[in-house]
Amino acid sequence: MDGTGTDEAFSARLRAATWSDHGDNETSAYMSALVEGRLARDEYAVLVAQLHPVYDLLEEAADRMASDPVAGPFDLPGLRRRDALEADLAYFYGPRWRARIEPGEATARYCDRLREACFDWPAGFVAHHYTRYLGDLSGGQYIGRQVRKNLDLAAGDDGVRFYRFPGKPKAYKDRYRELLDAAPWDAAEQDRVIDEVKAAYRLNAAVTDELGRSIRPSAA
Repeated sequence: MDGTGTDEAFSARLRAATWSDHGDNETSAYMSALVEGRLARDEYAVLVAQLHPVYDLLEEAADRMASDPVAGPFDLPGLRRRDALEADLAYFYGPRWRARIEPGEATARYCDRLREACFDWPAGFVAHHYTRYLGDLSGGQYIGRQVRKNLDLAAGDDGVRFYRFPGKPKAYKDRYRELLDAAPWDAAEQDRVIDEVKAAYRLNAAVTDELGRSIRPSAA
């Protein structure tokens, strides 16, 4: 029995309550074009560029939350993605990649919400952290394989380091769910986390929707 007086594990409740939100993003025009091999390298690279400020903020928030007894442990060793994203950006844009990328309007709104929710609200940090990293460990692994195959990337991890973790994805996910189930949140706080995860999915979907409007007609 969890802290809400029910027998349902919070990780299972959270997954069930947000499943449709997660699915809506996976079937967006941009993500469909990506996994089906209809995007060119430059069209994929723009996604990497939009992810960078999101993870930059999330990992800055992780530093802030490091001493929090509940939120801190979610920053599992090996999960952070900023360095991998920067390696991928250097691969696609060259060593001066910082001068060649900028966040779109949807990414800027996403980052605004991260600043509001992740630096002073431990459960809010977990909500956004969960949305990104559990996605990377799950569907992200399939996306990574498709990107490498469809963009005909050379053998090795160049261009897809974002999807490569030092440990097995299942081990990370199992530990993450244990932490979710052990979090001492009452029913009201759990509901707030669920709402924030839903908001995070909407923000992420807005990013890919914006990218979808910019892809070349031949890929649409």
